[in-house]
Amino acid sequence: MKTEINIQDHAHFSFDLWLTLIKSHPEFKTKRAALFAEFFNINQPAVKVNETVKYYDDMCNTINEVIGNNIDTFEIYMLILGSLQVDIRGIKQQQLHDFYQESERLFMEYRPVIIFDNLHALFEEIRNQDKTISILSNTGFIKGRTMRKFLIEENLDAYIDFHVYSDEINCSKPNPLAFREVKNNIKNKNIDISQVLHIGDNPVADYKGARDFGFSAHLLKI
Repeated sequence: MKTEINIQDHAHFSFDLWLTLIKSHPEFKTKRAALFAEFFNINQPAVKVNETVKYYDDMCNTINEVIGNNIDTFEIYMLILGSLQVDIRGIKQQQLHDFYQESERLFMEYRPVIIFDNLHALFEEIRNQDKTISILSNTGFIKGRTMRKFLIEENLDAYIDFHVYSDEINCSKPNPLAFREVKNNIKNKNIDISQVLHIGDNPVADYKGARDFGFSAHLLKI
């Protein structure tokens, strides 16, 4: 994937993550669904578990975008478990934490694939021009803390000035509060917000959300 971002025209670059810089490892979601079924002793066919996980993943992402809040990862787990006829009254919070740790290990084993051409070189060029970079990403199954670990492992975190994840601020793009969080974290307070370029793949959450807030925006099409 190539982009026509003009670095000279902007002072700060805000990047979405999923389907902008990265995409899931082709085996990860299937293995996560299998782990989910095994961990919670779900007596359902694998295809049913896969379908249910995907359904609630997509639905909760959409709700987050429409409402502008953030449905917690553990709430998504509980919705899935209830739909798969597990008695959620017997689920303890520690189990949810333990499963997340297991799924995080799986995530780091089957890491996302970087889809942005020459990403390290692009980040290097931005920083060499004394400009700054941030991540602004809605989260669902994968929390912001895990994304930070991944970006460190990929030697990308050193280029990033700060991260904004919906689970950590309890609001999701296109909520203007998410974009305000980016503005508030930019060290150079003299930057006009039109000099901030947000890059993402979602025409509503990324492009329209950024433009409505006053940022410049670039819509990527994979």
